[in-house]
Amino acid sequence: MTQVLSLYQEAEARRIPLFLRALPQTGSLSLLSASGQCYIALDPSLSDTQQRVRLAHELGHCETGSFYNRYSPYDLRERCEHRADRAAIERLIPEQELDEAVALGNTQLWQLADWFGVDEPFMRKAVCLYTHGNLATELYF
Repeated sequence: MTQVLSLYQEAEARRIPLFLRALPQTGSLSLLSASGQCYIALDPSLSDTQQRVRLAHELGHCETGSFYNRYSPYDLRERCEHRADRAAIERLIPEQELDEAVALGNTQLWQLADWFGVDEPFMRKAVCLYTHGNLATELYF
């Protein structure tokens, strides 16, 4: 399992400045400067599980270049969020490891979420991605 510390180290290795600040409304955010530098801010009051999911998601924005602004149309925002989620899922819950966890008897969402150290909504997205090829949890859960 990818630990939160290794995600911090990955951000450092990629030279992505990470700021710990209270972000009560969002929990985390990432942005791309005009010079092409990615920045991440993370609320330090989040639990380890929340930090793992949020930081992996924000790293996903940086690695895929999926950024938008508040004036972007909804479909563009959704596309960027899906790309970041997909990258986060592939980082935290590789498909082969998910298959192995299920083979070991972890068949309930809460069991899988505990196994991988993520929250249930994130686990639903992972199951949808690997089962249906999309992140449309509202269609399957």
